Amino acid sequence: MYVLELGGQDDDFAACEAASAASGVEVVGAGLATARAVTDRVRDLAFVHRASEQVGRADPDVTSARATLSAAGIDREGSVAVRAVDVRATTGVDTQRAERELGQVLVDRGFTVDLDDPDHELRALFAGPPGTDSTAENEVSGGTIPEGGGVCVLGWLAAESERGFGDRRPTDRPFFQPGSMDPMLARALVNIAGAREGATVVDPMCGTGGLLLEAGLVGARAVGNDAQAKMAHGTRANLRDALGPDGDFGVCRGDVTRLPLADDCADAAVFDVPYGRQSKIEGDSLADLVGDALAEAHRIAPRAVVVADRPWAEEALAAGWTVEAHFERRVHNSLVRHVLVLDRA
Repeated sequence: MYVLELGGQDDDFAACEAASAASGVEVVGAGLATARAVTDRVRDLAFVHRASEQVGRADPDVTSARATLSAAGIDREGSVAVRAVDVRATTGVDTQRAERELGQVLVDRGFTVDLDDPDHELRALFAGPPGTDSTAENEVSGGTIPEGGGVCVLGWLAAESERGFGDRRPTDRPFFQPGSMDPMLARALVNIAGAREGATVVDPMCGTGGLLLEAGLVGARAVGNDAQAKMAHGTRANLRDALGPDGDFGVCRGDVTRLPLADDCADAAVFDVPYGRQSKIEGDSLADLVGDALAEAHRIAPRAVVVADRPWAEEALAAGWTVEAHFERRVHNSLVRHVLVLDRA
């Protein structure tokens, strides 16, 4: 069993992405999930910061955590360090006290402490119940932290995700247009779609290629299409810059309603639908475009992830998809991104 430290503020969305690299994922506390097993792909996740091999679970207080660690079997040797975290400040636990007391348990069992370069790092993760706001937010809002239902999970750090997303800002690419997707969200979406080494991921409305870039960086073959020649050229330049001239990618200009691609040529399609207020296509014509695009995605791949400013669920069902999941991610007061995860019916 493993414990996953989730990023962002939408734990269900983070858990959905985590399921692309782990099995049996279940949210157990604010910012925490457990998994029966994890793969090396956990390092490529956007909204999972760390995965640790679970030692035990306790109530979210130092006394319970210490009792759990004292009773646990530990099959390790070498130096240790204890890192205690009040996840999203949802428990108010004294993390320094937790580190001291848990560290003493390990010292009593023969371990040496090395805070700078330990052989093993024990993570003590204290979290309120799923959906709990931070203590600071509750104080400001006048709310209260729910009593009971929180958790402390102890685990040996096993893997950390690559955190270089800030180095891949859209404005730093050779080709940039306003409205380009944040790399962290793009990474999560392609992971949910199933991007990995050996997979083929198609973006039929590729724009500047942000989704394809992240798919390529996790080892997938990235295939893009856009109706505008400048977007196709720009995506090609961005992929060449990120993946190298020998990268496994291809980009073409084409009609999204009649893709120049063979049936079942891809493992997944992932795309960001034009937003009604920003697109030159409005009203029924946009609905027709999206419906046809969903039908084409259904023809070329068994799975799709679609991002838009509205759900488009009816159009997805009409195109033959089943909706596996639907997430709403607020960008600001006037824009909510809808994420649909689709599988063939």
